[in-house]
Amino acid sequence: MSRGGLDPKTAPTFPMAAKAMLGDAQLRKNVRHATDVIQGKRARVVGEMPDWQELREAGKQIRRHTMEYLDFYLEEFEANCTRAGGVVHWARDAEEARRIVVELVKASGSDEVIKIKSMTTEEIQLNPALEAAGIHPYETDLAELIIQLGEDRPSHIVVPALHKNRQEIREIFQREMNLPELGDRPQDLADAARMFLREKFLRVKTAVSGANFLIAETGGVCVVESEGNGRMCLTLPETLITIAGIDKVLPRFQDLEVMLQLLPRSATGERMNPYNSIWTGVDAASADDGLRDGPGVFHVVLMDNARTEILADEEGRQTLNCIRCGACQNACPVYRQTGGHAYGSVYAGPIGAILTPQLQEMHHAQSLPYASSLCGACYEVCPVKINIPEVLIHLRNKVVKQNTAGVAGLFDVEAGAMKAMAMIFRSERRFRATQRLGRMAERPLVRKDERGQGWIGWLPGLLGGWTQARDLEEMPKETFRDWWERRGRDGN
Repeated sequence: MSRGGLDPKTAPTFPMAAKAMLGDAQLRKNVRHATDVIQGKRARVVGEMPDWQELREAGKQIRRHTMEYLDFYLEEFEANCTRAGGVVHWARDAEEARRIVVELVKASGSDEVIKIKSMTTEEIQLNPALEAAGIHPYETDLAELIIQLGEDRPSHIVVPALHKNRQEIREIFQREMNLPELGDRPQDLADAARMFLREKFLRVKTAVSGANFLIAETGGVCVVESEGNGRMCLTLPETLITIAGIDKVLPRFQDLEVMLQLLPRSATGERMNPYNSIWTGVDAASADDGLRDGPGVFHVVLMDNARTEILADEEGRQTLNCIRCGACQNACPVYRQTGGHAYGSVYAGPIGAILTPQLQEMHHAQSLPYASSLCGACYEVCPVKINIPEVLIHLRNKVVKQNTAGVAGLFDVEAGAMKAMAMIFRSERRFRATQRLGRMAERPLVRKDERGQGWIGWLPGLLGGWTQARDLEEMPKETFRDWWERRGRDGN
């Protein structure tokens, strides 16, 4: 049950990947339908909250304060988690995190693990590492199970299988669960998944989870979910291994009062997640007498993986405030057209466009900061008010500087073009002359549609980037300025 990994180092650029995704009409239909449903539910439950904007501001301030004192709160979490019976491990990068988890699973004596949905484990490609070590991971979240059985890739932070419709899911279950007579009703599919997973819950002794929040004040870990699979993974296995980015910490238990109102409304359009699990350490007494309530052995792997570098960037730092609700994806017109796979990363949509390049220390995924129209819809729905358009512009500036470093003295085509445009726009005479030249130059490239409207579908050389994913409308025969002057002369 392997799955193709998402590796920004080898993924195609966003424009090329997006062009391929635009050709998949069924995927686009599935994504639009799912995001429309989620946005509709979100609008209803947010509309019920007269203090929604105050909650957003409170969430922003909590996250901003945490990032300013992150080192203090991480050490506080470690001390309190250890005091409660947990074992805390520190991982510098994805490779070290994978190694720690594999060693912990082997030490538990298990060659299987059940997993709670976790973006962090996807980020570090944990499943392939477990499989390479002879350990079989079983995803227990329904959407993640669909992705795993279908050997597919997640396309959404909250709803990984959002791009799949009911018939496609039925075909996967029929094939992988050996259920040729399986129906396609939602109840049929849920029952099939429940029976498939129940045996795993009762048998597998080791679980791997992520974390929605780490609570420094108590050393506790919070996971929210909607299906109950997480609760099963947290209570039945003997060993629990939690992997969390260092950005997941909250200072106080009371901060959950704000976060657990913002997160479900923004993520799934629910007033509250059906399952909110918070656990702190282990209960040694119950483990000894066979009445164990929760894991007997509990490990937390705190992973950096370039988050410290993001923290050091004053403008990019707000990226770490993200609580992984996916609201920005649902609102983004670019994501709704391309789906998540075009981003070449487990983090898709607007948040992926700013998070992935920074996790790669700007060495890879440099096209993602341009995967946006800068319309600001993501900022409007973000529950902790991350100014994603602002960070996108900041990262675009980084990309330009990085790509032009070491070429001093050479003619920079883009910079030269911008200077030429500036010269043109400073003079009305030059601007009008350029318009006339443009109309003459475009004539061989214009193709008329059935209504007689002219379109340019191809431009030569460096200009071709504009027409890879869009057609340009031909220039009008008369500009507004020309029309206005003619109107004055004619007296109309």
